[in-house]
Amino acid sequence: MADKNPSAETITFLGTAGARFMVTRQLAASGGMWLDLDGTEILLDPGPGSIVQSVKRKLKAEKLSAIILSHRHLDHSADANIMVEAMTSGGFRRHGWVFAPADALENEPVIFSYLRDFVEGVEILKEGGSYSVGSVSFRTPVRHQHPVETYGMVFSTANHEFAYIADTRYFDDLCRSYASELLIINVVLMEPKEPVAHLALPDAARIIKTVKPRLAILSHFGMGVWKARPWEIAESMSAETGVKVIAARDGMKFDLAQLDGD
Repeated sequence: MADKNPSAETITFLGTAGARFMVTRQLAASGGMWLDLDGTEILLDPGPGSIVQSVKRKLKAEKLSAIILSHRHLDHSADANIMVEAMTSGGFRRHGWVFAPADALENEPVIFSYLRDFVEGVEILKEGGSYSVGSVSFRTPVRHQHPVETYGMVFSTANHEFAYIADTRYFDDLCRSYASELLIINVVLMEPKEPVAHLALPDAARIIKTVKPRLAILSHFGMGVWKARPWEIAESMSAETGVKVIAARDGMKFDLAQLDGD
């Protein structure tokens, strides 16, 4: 008899704001992404408001197995401490893992030292690293080009693989390193703007054309992209690249089963 309740694999976007003005004005939320992958729940890049957005979406922090930071900037880490406390039931249950680059944990750490005793462990992300959490594995193929130590990730489950390109300027290794059936891209700028180390729309289109995923999701929008209507941008990029592209929305829950095709 078929399983009537197969394990879900979903990504909930707790925010789509990128860069300081979108975040400080909360024109869009900035809570990161909540992954529920075959029963393993992971919070990725808990920016300002992550605790509020997760509670609003009825997501229970005590079910988290890990919190992952791509880098130390506030729009990716500001709620890391409160989410560690929530994951560990206020520190009364030693539980879960934290993954972050070295410079998020040293010198001026974004995770308070007393909270590290609340979790099962802290692992440092490195270029070319491979990690596992519950039923999920992920790797950090290449260090991004950003002012602080930053990594994107490629996640693998029993059924799917998807990649997350975090904040970075464009470089060719992005295309080689993040080939996947689903590509999530942080795109802050309308056009490249040196010395700003963020991807722009032409960069995202170039990556999508090269990688040719089944689907690409744009998120982490800067002010210019937001004003230009991300959903319309995604529609145009779909036509340009020949790949289905969608724009994330605050609270959007994407089911990886949508990637399954004939």
